Amino acid sequence: MAIEWKGVMPAVTTKFTDQDTLDLNMFEVNINAQLEAGVHGIILGGTLGEASTLSDDEKSTLVRTTVALVKDKVPVIINIAEQTTKGAIKAAEKAKNDGAHGLMMLPPMRYNAGKKETLTYFKEVAKSTSLPIMVYNNPVDYKIEVTLDMFEELLKFENIQAVKESTRDISNVTRIKNRFGDRLKILSGVDTLALESLLMGADGWVAGLVDAFPQETVAIYELQNAGKIKEALQIYRWFLPLLELDINPKLVQNIKLAEVATGIGTENVRAPRLPLEGKERERVLHIIENGIKNRPQLPNYKNLNSFITS
Repeated sequence: MAIEWKGVMPAVTTKFTDQDTLDLNMFEVNINAQLEAGVHGIILGGTLGEASTLSDDEKSTLVRTTVALVKDKVPVIINIAEQTTKGAIKAAEKAKNDGAHGLMMLPPMRYNAGKKETLTYFKEVAKSTSLPIMVYNNPVDYKIEVTLDMFEELLKFENIQAVKESTRDISNVTRIKNRFGDRLKILSGVDTLALESLLMGADGWVAGLVDAFPQETVAIYELQNAGKIKEALQIYRWFLPLLELDINPKLVQNIKLAEVATGIGTENVRAPRLPLEGKERERVLHIIENGIKNRPQLPNYKNLNSFITS
């Protein structure tokens, strides 16, 4: 399946049972909610997916399960976050064998690789696989930036096709478009900059709060894509306090609480993460409850030709 690298692609959470095993039943509930809302892809094993706590077998189970659930309606993408080049190549091979349609790739983990080392890491993986790749560029959290000059080198490989843009510099969208045009697709990776990025020319949105609010997230994308900016802004302004739960060290716990509130998830996280408690929990619950209480009525965003503004 070819990947267009556009639209809303949820970075889905991994569901766990009370016994700390994969909760595939609730996982299916959430994936079906995403598909019903009209998402354009599913991304597994990212930060929200608690990738660092998952075994290789669990990652394979998630990929195989998701591929079976989506039935080629949307591409299934698995994140690669490895410490070694050899490990990343092996993970890419495993992803393809499991049926994944594409990869999202972070630079090497733990070791603060230099420019040449980072480029070699991405190039070696790209040479080893036919799967399309989206580079996850998040120097704020992962301390390595993939610069535009580095992308110039990486784009010599046809299967390096997109960037998850998480630098927090909104002007980077314009810089990338000016330099690479449509050769490098851009997906915003920061929930609180998503609409701004889309309006500046980003092609899509790797979203977090979509895990709990899939319809609202897709509605924002579809409305702005159809030029209905005012309508998209109305939903986005309501959404912002919830979106801010994504730019927090406890984003996994925050978003899982929101999934519980909307009926498409559980609160279970895998240690060393622990559920929120005390005043921190009360604060997050207040934001979620207030958002649900004021949840906007959505237009028929799946059929915008029939949508008439008031």
